[in-house]
Amino acid sequence: MRTRDRIIAISALALAIGLVPALGFDGPRPPGELLPSRAREVDPPRPPGSVPRAAPVAVPVAPLPRPAPVPPAQAAVPALTAPVPALGPPRDPPIEPPTTAPAFAAPSMPITPFEAFRSGTNSLRQGDKVTALRSLEYAADRGLTVARWKLARMYQDGEGVDQSDLRAFEYFSSIVDARADDPRTAPDASFVSSAFVALGSYYRTGIPDTNVKADPQRARRTYYHAATYFADPEAQYHYARMLYDGTGGPKDFRRAAQWFNSAANKGQFKAQAMLGRILFKGETGVPRQPSRGLMWLAVARANAPATETWISELYDAALKQATEDERGSAAEMLMQWMNAPRRDQ
Repeated sequence: MRTRDRIIAISALALAIGLVPALGFDGPRPPGELLPSRAREVDPPRPPGSVPRAAPVAVPVAPLPRPAPVPPAQAAVPALTAPVPALGPPRDPPIEPPTTAPAFAAPSMPITPFEAFRSGTNSLRQGDKVTALRSLEYAADRGLTVARWKLARMYQDGEGVDQSDLRAFEYFSSIVDARADDPRTAPDASFVSSAFVALGSYYRTGIPDTNVKADPQRARRTYYHAATYFADPEAQYHYARMLYDGTGGPKDFRRAAQWFNSAANKGQFKAQAMLGRILFKGETGVPRQPSRGLMWLAVARANAPATETWISELYDAALKQATEDERGSAAEMLMQWMNAPRRDQ
């Protein structure tokens, strides 16, 4: 929630004072037309048991390929390298030193994966993309989850590297393969659940011109694991949308509302908007609760960025149809919700 004053303003002015010009809030639209096209776009995963990966695509066991060596002036990592100490006097004739040095040439003291990760992120901020990539790969090759996640996001967004959803998919998959059963209280749990959400989005849409094909059923299972095991609000929202739309399995409005509710109480504004819509209109298995639905739409509108215009449209349409008593009850519910302690669901 942005600020307490913002919410109070919405409830006091919009709910209690009166109506605003709005769209009609008529019956449910077909799944393909549930929301404006802006709302149907797949959210970039942030982004978002073990899930079997697409059979043709496998995360390599060996370290991922690295760029060809470049001159030392560009590739050397001074903070992480040091010359190999001599073990004795050189033989006759002396051994000539190599003309180029590897990215991590036998440091005088062993470098930890986390030190390499920290050096890589610092280099990325300073614009040294070559050093950043090699440092992060060094850490990722040695199993550091956060380094693998960072590389996945870099390839996903094209940050410091050529954009490649397939490379991002491989790094996210390597995290899931290694850490899927980590406890949700583990230090890296947020990166693991984020990797599940990202994979769910890739399975849902596929990756063009690769062997990663659209597989809605697998996407649904992937979201479900992160939603239940890690209680990830992004996964809960995406899983609920698949239940609501009937993607990858049958529709189930009642279960969708339950998962939207869980994510909404953790601040996921899209889940708040969808829960409000369901409750205001009513759906099969979900009785109509207009005041509570209007309350959730007000919360979603306060939390959503201005670019999410579909949420404002839903709110305005519901406000237009709500009675004065419903708006007053929604304002009271809003105040109660604001004062209630938040809990993980």
